[in-house]
Amino acid sequence: MGLPLAVTARIGGYTVKRQLSGKKYPLVLMLEPLFRCNLACKGCGKIDYPGEILNQRLSVQQCMDAIDECGAPAVSIAGGEPLLHREMPEIVQGYLAKKKFVILCTNALLLKKKIDDYRPHPFFTWSIHLDGDKAMHDKAVSQDGVYEVAIEAIELAKSKGFRVQVNCTVFDGADSDRLAAFFDEMERRDVEITISPGYAYERAPDQEHFLNRERTKQFFRDVFAKGAGAKRWHFTNSPLFLDFLAGNQQYQCTPWSMPLRNIFGWQRPCYLLNEGYAKTFAELMEETDWDAYGVGKYEKCADCMVHCGFEGTAAADAIKHPLKLAKLAMRGVRTEGAFAPDFALAGARPAVETYTSHVERELARIRAEKPNAKRHVVAAE
Repeated sequence: MGLPLAVTARIGGYTVKRQLSGKKYPLVLMLEPLFRCNLACKGCGKIDYPGEILNQRLSVQQCMDAIDECGAPAVSIAGGEPLLHREMPEIVQGYLAKKKFVILCTNALLLKKKIDDYRPHPFFTWSIHLDGDKAMHDKAVSQDGVYEVAIEAIELAKSKGFRVQVNCTVFDGADSDRLAAFFDEMERRDVEITISPGYAYERAPDQEHFLNRERTKQFFRDVFAKGAGAKRWHFTNSPLFLDFLAGNQQYQCTPWSMPLRNIFGWQRPCYLLNEGYAKTFAELMEETDWDAYGVGKYEKCADCMVHCGFEGTAAADAIKHPLKLAKLAMRGVRTEGAFAPDFALAGARPAVETYTSHVERELARIRAEKPNAKRHVVAAE
């Protein structure tokens, strides 16, 4: 397990060079080429757009332009369900031709049907959405039987020589014993794990089951304690990010490290918050008021500890303090003792509602460009 040497060298060299430059830089392009999905997860904020927006797709050229604009060495393709995009094989191949590390995220419902459209490659990984064991995952995605489909897809992809990982989002009410047992099962199957606490998307139907910061820290301590400080399992996350989840690091987020390009444009300020859109990556970087966001700065950021905001911070910390990283790798994540100090929340500016205005502008644009377009929901491809 672990990234191929060529991928590690390419991403590592890029990160060190850009870190030494002292300028803001992206690590991973987060790409959402469509919002449509074949599931309706209660914790998702992407699926309740009007049909005209759900019918939109980024073109192959728009996807290639996005990676050229930002220059990130890796791209994580999500959605919606990216396998619903008819041109997804061409998009993936285009990124591989540019020597980008490609993570294709999927709920796996279409993987058996679509898998022969892809070929194993050292720079390509399937990332299967799996939020724990059968009961945990099927509850998270609001549909029975999805866990078995995902497990079957993992075994199929591995049998065909693909690199496979799972992405696991943890919600409030999760049981630490069951999650640890799930990690053991993934280890038995020789599958790496990308772990992250859930984030309260403003438009998610279920707003009651997202972890706050204190519960996040204690929960991950409880889980990691069952796995020798997390050393028993193989994560794609950096050790310092795992240490942050357990409350041992005081990190502010690095929102530009994983910028999002979707059908609206470059989302401001980050993958999780929709506070406006830039037409270009340069505009996103130069005109976003980055100091206005973060824990203790903005109410919407108060409980966020998600990997797409804090992995970049952990990566920069690892470059600055390699001995800290080495010690952590040897001893594992600390699961007892006092938490590291956190940021005060009292002075954060109030949250602003922006969803309605974004939707209205996008609908007006679509109708102006395609005045005779059908406005009903298109069936899944």
